[in-house]
Amino acid sequence: MRKAALDIGDVRIGIATSDMLGIIASGYETYTRKGGEQDLMYITRFCKERQVDTLIVGLPINMDGTEGDRAVKTRAFAEALSAYAGIKIVYQDERLTTVQAERMLIEGGVRRDKRKQVIDKVAATIILQSYLDRH
Repeated sequence: MRKAALDIGDVRIGIATSDMLGIIASGYETYTRKGGEQDLMYITRFCKERQVDTLIVGLPINMDGTEGDRAVKTRAFAEALSAYAGIKIVYQDERLTTVQAERMLIEGGVRRDKRKQVIDKVAATIILQSYLDRH
């Protein structure tokens, strides 16, 4: 079974998956949210098709270690997804992953308009690779 990571935002969700051995993370896509049950259905279908048994969810913790509004929203979505899909959720600190993803894309010469389309997928890949490296 694979692991997958989600970088959950209000507008987009970055998605990354691991290989079957759980060694390498790869960006899968940036999903544009439709809202409510449509988002839950989409992620559930993705998990079934890709044989994902665990979702690593990036938790946007504040720099001082506290959880703000964004973390509360992320947890609420992840818990709803877990109940809907019956999938295991693991939270991963995602502080500065978007900054790191932005830096990587700039260094790679990706234009600003293209960066916006892929930054969430790259951030999800960083979240997943961090998780895989720890385990």
